[in-house]
Amino acid sequence: MLYHLLFPLAEQFALFNVFRYITFRAAGAVVTALVLSLLLGPGFVRLLRRLSVGQNIREVGPKTHLVKAGTPTMGGILILFVVVVPTLLWARLDNAFVWIALAVTVGFGLIGFADDYLKVRRGRNLGLSARHKFLGQSLVAALAAVALLRLPLDFSPELLNFPFFKQLVLPLGWLYVPFVMFLLVGSSNAVNLTDGLDGLAIGATLIAAATYALFTYIAGNSIAASYLQVAYVPGVGEVTIFCGALVGASLGFLWFNCHPAEVIMGDVGSLALGGAIATVAVLCRQELLLAVVGGLFVLEALSVILQVGSYKMRRKRIFRMAPLHHHFELGGWAEPKIIVRFWILSLLFALVAISSLKLR
Repeated sequence: MLYHLLFPLAEQFALFNVFRYITFRAAGAVVTALVLSLLLGPGFVRLLRRLSVGQNIREVGPKTHLVKAGTPTMGGILILFVVVVPTLLWARLDNAFVWIALAVTVGFGLIGFADDYLKVRRGRNLGLSARHKFLGQSLVAALAAVALLRLPLDFSPELLNFPFFKQLVLPLGWLYVPFVMFLLVGSSNAVNLTDGLDGLAIGATLIAAATYALFTYIAGNSIAASYLQVAYVPGVGEVTIFCGALVGASLGFLWFNCHPAEVIMGDVGSLALGGAIATVAVLCRQELLLAVVGGLFVLEALSVILQVGSYKMRRKRIFRMAPLHHHFELGGWAEPKIIVRFWILSLLFALVAISSLKLR
């Protein structure tokens, strides 16, 4: 919005020329999202307490989590607000990529909101059925994939690029839609599984969003993309502003979500953030790199898959408890120690992903 209002004034006032630069507007989105979070957060938490929107704790989980019962949940509503508003404020609104990223984020957030609402209303940790949640996520993801195929964009989204092997390209054809559905639904649920300790998921999301801010900027810059031999996607640079809003929103929410948490994001936050990160990966054509950038989320999801599979096949568990962070909790690690060490792991995954820019 600011771009359309102020950049035309650059002919009379040179100062407004800064609005042409994506880096300036992305920084503006970070600061705006952070400031909005810090300003609105205290009042929002008080509102949730007044409405008795409290977290229900599973009885089968670690006993140390019982003290968290009643902590205000659905904090993801605040995250969504402080992602959407700065993006609309700082991004070019004539960019289709920005609208796709926002639509998927809000769509997944609405599914998470329905899940959280049912949990609060029923007073139990039981919201939408897995089937209904999966169907909703799949529909949103499918619509995003079809939009990318149908919109008059100046690139071929169905061409799959491979990190570290930059000359290798695989045309997906009709498999593109189910591939995007798998990425978005899988990422959304992986972040949801990771959101089990105070600040864990939002901290890892911050790192992933910052990493993809770099990738979207490079992918949208023809010179940088050519030099680094990555896919050039005209116009996707504007998604850097969206990533900046994600970074600022994550920082702001972490202020209230760090241990001991004053508020929990709930499914409305975790499902939306997972969908957002995966959508950005699809838009900048770095889909496979998502498994590296979001390596922590992959490990958490794999731990659940392996645990369930092992128990069904062998009646034996691999971990003390899944997801993975609970395994270390039951092993005697303090919650803050697990959180910080997992953040470090997320940062290492991000650095490996960034290194792919220079490795052939």
